[in-house]
Amino acid sequence: MSNHSDSKVLLTQRALHDLAEIEDYSIEKWNQRVADEYLDAIEEALNQIKAHPELLQVDPEFHQSLHIYRVRKHLLVCDFLKNSTVVLTVISAVMDIPERLMELQPTFHREVEILQEQLQRVSNQSE
Repeated sequence: MSNHSDSKVLLTQRALHDLAEIEDYSIEKWNQRVADEYLDAIEEALNQIKAHPELLQVDPEFHQSLHIYRVRKHLLVCDFLKNSTVVLTVISAVMDIPERLMELQPTFHREVEILQEQLQRVSNQSE
């Protein structure tokens, strides 16, 4: 990923669902302001990842192809696809992370395949 200006950050349906759950939980536990602040922090992290994908860390405890970025008490679990970073899921750092990733892993591969197909269609249309 040498040309960062062309890089994108894509979110899977799982990641979008996770963000909605984080927002709902934050509103229920605290209030809308806290939820907005938390989501703003995640958005800032996504911007950082877009500008500097090298900030993503591999944690051998998880999986070699998964890259992690911590945002407060959550982890953005990512992978790379062409010139894009794909956020696969957003999980709480306090849960049993390897167990949770094993539960989600079959879905990750299919969602990345779907994103690849969509990107290929867009790329073909723009040529």
